[in-house]
Amino acid sequence: MTHNPYLESISNGTCAVPYDVLGVHGNDGGAESSLIRSFQPYAKSVELICEGAAPVQMTKIHANGMFEIALKTPSENQYQFKMTGFDDASWTLHDPYSFPLQLSELDQHLVAEGTNCRAFNKMGAQLMEINGVHGVHFAVWAPNAQRVSIIGEFNRWDGRHHPMQTLGGSGIWALFIPALTSGDLYKFEILDRAGELHEKTDPYGFASELRPRTASVVHDVGTYEWNDAEWIKKRETINWYEEPIAAYEVHLGSWKRKGDAGEQFLTYRELAADLIPYVKDLGYTHIELMPITEHPLDASWGYQVVGYFAPTSRFGTPDDFKYFVDQCHQAGIGVILDWVPAHFPKDSHGLGHFDGTALYEHEDPRMGEHKDWGTKIFNYGRNEVRSFLISNAVFWCDLYHIDGLRVDAVASMLYLDYSREDGEWVANEFGGNENLEAIAFIKQFNEVIHAEVPGVLTFAEESTSWANVSRPTYIGGLGFGLKWNMGWMNDTLDYMSKEPVFRKYHQGNLTFSLIYAFTENFILPMSHDEVVHGKGSLVNKMPGDPWQQFANLRLLYLLMYTHPGKKLLFMGCEFAQWEEWNFDQSLDWHLVGFDRHRQIQSLVRDLNKTYCSETALHQVDFEGQGFEWIDFQDADNSVISFLRINKAADESLVVALNYTPVLRKRYRIGVPEAGTYSIVLNSDSDFYGGSNTMNPETIESDEGVWQGQEHSLSINLPPLGGLIMKIIPQT
Repeated sequence: MTHNPYLESISNGTCAVPYDVLGVHGNDGGAESSLIRSFQPYAKSVELICEGAAPVQMTKIHANGMFEIALKTPSENQYQFKMTGFDDASWTLHDPYSFPLQLSELDQHLVAEGTNCRAFNKMGAQLMEINGVHGVHFAVWAPNAQRVSIIGEFNRWDGRHHPMQTLGGSGIWALFIPALTSGDLYKFEILDRAGELHEKTDPYGFASELRPRTASVVHDVGTYEWNDAEWIKKRETINWYEEPIAAYEVHLGSWKRKGDAGEQFLTYRELAADLIPYVKDLGYTHIELMPITEHPLDASWGYQVVGYFAPTSRFGTPDDFKYFVDQCHQAGIGVILDWVPAHFPKDSHGLGHFDGTALYEHEDPRMGEHKDWGTKIFNYGRNEVRSFLISNAVFWCDLYHIDGLRVDAVASMLYLDYSREDGEWVANEFGGNENLEAIAFIKQFNEVIHAEVPGVLTFAEESTSWANVSRPTYIGGLGFGLKWNMGWMNDTLDYMSKEPVFRKYHQGNLTFSLIYAFTENFILPMSHDEVVHGKGSLVNKMPGDPWQQFANLRLLYLLMYTHPGKKLLFMGCEFAQWEEWNFDQSLDWHLVGFDRHRQIQSLVRDLNKTYCSETALHQVDFEGQGFEWIDFQDADNSVISFLRINKAADESLVVALNYTPVLRKRYRIGVPEAGTYSIVLNSDSDFYGGSNTMNPETIESDEGVWQGQEHSLSINLPPLGGLIMKIIPQT
């Protein structure tokens, strides 16, 4: 056995073209002869098994474990190796290097130009059959690596066993390994240009080990049998902008737990059995899930994602999560997923410095790192990164039937100087602070999602005054379907936190949102961000004694459900969770046993019911004709009143809200129509824990101009309460 650098490149882990060394090769002995070569460092002997022929002993030609055999004629059929180990155990397998690679030049080109929106069909670990043999075809992008190998239990986590073939200029590496199947663990072992080894999970991995373990898991994403065809058909044809959207935001790890000490998560299937009926009973139309993609740190709430294509194994398998979504749809509930393309963590097994270089991120920390979060920023200008992220968005909406993507931290993507001081950021080519590459990516993302998966909504968590966030890209917008109305949320909570005696000086906080309410397609969020980090729960933000706190909370919800815009409320807020949210424990479900908390829950149920049944509250949320002020100037009494109007302008609701603990007897408000009015909902009803300020069952309008309307009503406006009223149609 002689020194041969060509053969040793396999055992020393530097070979980027293993097909040039291993498998079937021409032999100098003649045109009709060939060599078959295999690297088996854990075998003392290897036999070649060809169909219809007796096993033939192969020759060990190198001390590193390289075996070889010369055949008089090339092998046209698949062959196998039978190995005998040093402990005399034997095993048989096909030669990975006898199978053709499955990525065409077109496949590689589409990824490289950033236009492949379904790269998940080619990249990562794909279960398939080649030449009658089942196995897994692997592909990974690592253009600056010296060598990439697939490692797992199947090869003793030894990177010498299955080096991948570089596919040239695309930077993609590929290899088919026979006999692997669903459930097998694997990682990529990458040798970088500096000679350092990195063990990485698969960026396109469809499943993952439970933390703290970090291996990817082979999984077939196409085996689940869906039963939601009726919902999907509806989703593709419905105009969601004219429909009610009342989303219940959930962190699956802390909505409810099990175990004696509440230490165990519910599984996806247990959540389907428990969470879905609860949400259905309360009248919500959607569940919005905080990130459920695989993440190593519970305390990140899912926002520091490592496995972008893998539902977290904390709650079960990928098919278990599909079952959860399927059950939501069969119950008539949509599922919105919190999606995180703004940043990713620095964990060594993740995307950071994937092949030893800044591959998914920028090298310059002024562009490639979020100081606030200690995370990396995607390089949106890199085509392969865009293919990765946009394919990921399509993946969840198509293969997992997700109905909407709420994009986290959009502002951090749009601005190069986001949370940075002078000298800590790099201006764009025009000298501005706009991240032009991120803007182009966001537009491409929205265009692709709306084209590839009709009926799916995209939501922007965008907290600045950036214009046209929820306007189509063809008129210069970013292309989102809806935008979180952070301004309304901040102004409203600021107002509600003030003692009622001072509210008359801050009436503008209540009314300012209507100046810009129709510049975007807004959703009104009372999200998890408002009940953490010392901010307290919503009910604890309210001033006064406990009765007033609960009354204020009822009034807050009444405003939210009557104000233009779709709705989102975080879990626990629907029953007035007293303590602020803790990701590491269950909600305080025992509170529902107390009247005040159960009554708040009843109010939310009835608000959802009213919101969904009254077209005036949801049909025209994004245009001015769906809203009309009656009076916003009565600051001395801290009262506002307005109309909500349906699309056909043949139905309207009258809303009057009193933000002081003073009963306003015989308070007069203007109305546009003469007739008999009934009270649709009274937040001060004793059913909701209020003081039960009474009005007649019906209220007759009075003639005469009042507050710009042709008619008026005289009502008893409850303390820290409000009324929704509706004219009774004449028969």
